[in-house]
Amino acid sequence: MAVARTRSVAVIGVTGRTVEVEADVGNGLAGIHLIGLPDTALSEARDRVRSAMVNSTYPWPDARIIVSLFPASLPKRGSQFDLAIAVAILGAAGVIPAQRIAEPFFLGELGLDGRIRPVRGVLPSIIGAAKHGDVTVVVPAANSAEAALVPNVKVIPVSHLRQLVEWLRRGDDEPEPRAEECAELPKSTDGPTVDLADVVGQPVARRALEVCAAGGHNLWMLGPPGTGKTMLAERLPTLLPDLELDHALEVTAIHSVAGALPPNAPMVSRPPFVSPHHTATSAAIIGGGSAIVRPGAVSLAHRGVLFLDEAPEFPRHVLDALRQPLESGRVTVSRSAGSVTFPARFMLVLAANPCPCAQAEDQNETCKCTPTIKRRYLGRLSGPLLDRIDMKVTVVRSSRRELLADRQFVETSKTVAERVLLARERAAKRLTGTPWRTNAEIPSSLLHSDYRPSNEAMKPMTSCLDSGTLTARGLDRVVRVAWTLADLADKDTPEEDETNAALSFWLGVKS
Repeated sequence: MAVARTRSVAVIGVTGRTVEVEADVGNGLAGIHLIGLPDTALSEARDRVRSAMVNSTYPWPDARIIVSLFPASLPKRGSQFDLAIAVAILGAAGVIPAQRIAEPFFLGELGLDGRIRPVRGVLPSIIGAAKHGDVTVVVPAANSAEAALVPNVKVIPVSHLRQLVEWLRRGDDEPEPRAEECAELPKSTDGPTVDLADVVGQPVARRALEVCAAGGHNLWMLGPPGTGKTMLAERLPTLLPDLELDHALEVTAIHSVAGALPPNAPMVSRPPFVSPHHTATSAAIIGGGSAIVRPGAVSLAHRGVLFLDEAPEFPRHVLDALRQPLESGRVTVSRSAGSVTFPARFMLVLAANPCPCAQAEDQNETCKCTPTIKRRYLGRLSGPLLDRIDMKVTVVRSSRRELLADRQFVETSKTVAERVLLARERAAKRLTGTPWRTNAEIPSSLLHSDYRPSNEAMKPMTSCLDSGTLTARGLDRVVRVAWTLADLADKDTPEEDETNAALSFWLGVKS
């Protein structure tokens, strides 16, 4: 009996950190000791590993067993270390060759009968392991499709501890797949897809949606109930192009850590759409947790859309917490055990009624709200938050003619998405050689140097700056939207028409 070493991965936020697992089986009082800052779930691994080994017909060493997780200063959380601990103990006990387990990475939770169960965060774990070059990773069979997304990594799917041990003893290429590994994945049960053609009328709001999709801008829609605000927001993702490979892996890693990755969709290839309820806490929106920090709605909406319906009903401190990720594209959650950073670059869409009673005065209905009540209601959306919104649109109810018109002439999502894609390609070509791909990502310093419109085009904004109706941040937002309007119009640079339209959207001209 001696010391055996193997490797696993700890996930900190959405980053995988290599952990070396050592097992020493030697003389002394029989028992197992786990060291290296394990949490409660990891401390319980000793009982799961023992039962799994015994029920897989492998003897439990009647000796002193010490399992060390290096680096010792790194907190280890979760049950994904079970498989690596079991393999290290079997290697130290001489059941399997110690040299066969030194290089591969092992991830998986053990059942008491020896089954290897799926775990969260497999994709970021494999990405972290891949930093060491061409590696072999042993994962639960249920996680194999997710693990296979990372290139230049040899993935070994296993479903039972005995199957893994026999493969390590034989030393052949791969273990034989079991019946449950070959089973077909469940079919997707997605409902009918939504389409922008479902929205009747609202030409200004539809145009705003197209501009948002083309440039990655934020949007605020104000109007009474029944005007289609929610329908418009839900159809914004249908205008967006598929995620590029690096973005898709980034988004999939976040959903894997959150446990929100469906089994029949190992990769998130479409921009996500997240719509939390207005009773959600700041931890649910931003991210948090006591023992294990989980990503919040802003990170789950990364590279997609975060929609806050009835935005004034959200607590003000929750809304103001969005200001920092809207600027930086990431969010840092600090707890006593340390800080975790999640990516959070999303398009924010807010929808609000003009007052609490939501009675539309343009339809001969009587609003019971005083000006003070209206001011207090919309005042929950603070000025600094609205200053970060690129476009503001007032939505009114569609007319009888619009509702009864022939809808075969209404533009579909596919038609608008083609224009959005062309505009994004123009922006990407212009931004070649930079880390940015949409106009919304261009930093302020470059907006007023390399990407500054002509003085003639800037004229509509000068009077607003002089009167104080346009802030410095608002100026940046207007210039970015003007560039997007120019891309949609197939122009090389924004002209006065584009800056006028962008300024109207930012000021919130009534439709």
